[in-house]
Amino acid sequence: MLNAIWLGLLVAGVLVAAVTGQFPAINQAALTAAKSAVMDVALPLCGAMTLWLGMVRLAEKAGLIQHFARFIRPILVRLFSDVPPDHPAMGSIVMNMAANMLGVSNAATPLGLRAMSQLNELNTKQGVATNAMCTFLAINTSSIQLVPATAVNILAINGSKNPTGIVGSTLIATFFATLSAIVVVKLLQRVGPFRWENQVGTAASTTAAASAQTAESISPGLPVAPWAPWVQGALCVFFVVIFVPNAFPYWFRGAPWLGFLGAIATFFNALSPLAIPFLLIFFPVYAAGRRIPVYSEFIEGAKEGFGITVRLIPYLVGMLVAIAVFRDSGALNFLKQILSPALNSIQFPSDLLPMILVRPLSGSGSTAVLTDLVKQLGPDNIVSYMAATIYGSAETTFYVVAVYFGSVGVTKTRHAILAGLSADLVGVIASVLACRLLFR
Repeated sequence: MLNAIWLGLLVAGVLVAAVTGQFPAINQAALTAAKSAVMDVALPLCGAMTLWLGMVRLAEKAGLIQHFARFIRPILVRLFSDVPPDHPAMGSIVMNMAANMLGVSNAATPLGLRAMSQLNELNTKQGVATNAMCTFLAINTSSIQLVPATAVNILAINGSKNPTGIVGSTLIATFFATLSAIVVVKLLQRVGPFRWENQVGTAASTTAAASAQTAESISPGLPVAPWAPWVQGALCVFFVVIFVPNAFPYWFRGAPWLGFLGAIATFFNALSPLAIPFLLIFFPVYAAGRRIPVYSEFIEGAKEGFGITVRLIPYLVGMLVAIAVFRDSGALNFLKQILSPALNSIQFPSDLLPMILVRPLSGSGSTAVLTDLVKQLGPDNIVSYMAATIYGSAETTFYVVAVYFGSVGVTKTRHAILAGLSADLVGVIASVLACRLLFR
């Protein structure tokens, strides 16, 4: 699947460039994308990876992540039935989902890559995506979004009277997108060409490494320092005191009531900036309270970050170059012209087509498309709300595929891309319907 998509993007881009005379544009686009993949994506990601993998190591050694995983184990066991319930991947998956829901992407991606690496430890056919990997990627491309902060900010900057109104429509759209992703990925894994039994990959001997890591990282018998509960409690109280006045300003500062959806947006906008500082201090303090040598363990975990990033570079360069060639050749605009009449015939706003086409390919590109659309139509136009909801409820699917599968050397993605794109499609449809319901 990924081989065909990558080749199709390149071939379509070059053929359209031959017709439109855009060879100089795609020459520049290819070189710029290759440089950007390394300098603007891989290197910044390396720093975030190093930091968060070090923190996750502390949380794992102290048994904290496993405690989190136990709360939603009944759901995880059903979604990831081929993963042992106490495997460290379960905890990383929980943390990744939570970070995605809060919109903390700079923490969500390293945690997701960590989870994918741990899932790969259970893979008996190296280079082939397992059922659990496909499910995890599909959920990531459709993750429920509590507050689409970037889209809200773009509407607010352009003078929208109700920028937080898309919180409700985004919740609706991402709920149906996530539900669709789970249903589709579970159905497709039973279809002949995608069945695990029909996959051929490099044999990997399963060792006791995964189970040993599980036993090592869960440490229920670690002694707790006498000061630990008091310090941890004080930290929680400290952050609650900071958080509550910002989350409920109409109670503490006399701010006007913004309605139910506005209150939800205010709550999570107050929570998101505190999430990372809280984790940065709470994980080390919790581990220190279990008498774990925090700095040395942090360094051990952080060492993984650079290696993962280096393995990612070829996958990022390949995918981002193909996308840039397809976009800058004029193939994307050509596709828009072909599809516009069909969309108009079913009364689907054709102005949304650039967002629909660009969103799975490029995060920065879709941001630019949304900004331009809001400026053209106005920030309170229903089509602007639809575009903002699509932005908040869909993901850069091909980038996610390249990063997550590239980190573990998976080239046979099976049904993961189909499930991700189907979730994007359902998210688009749900976004349009939800906005028509809420903003009529």
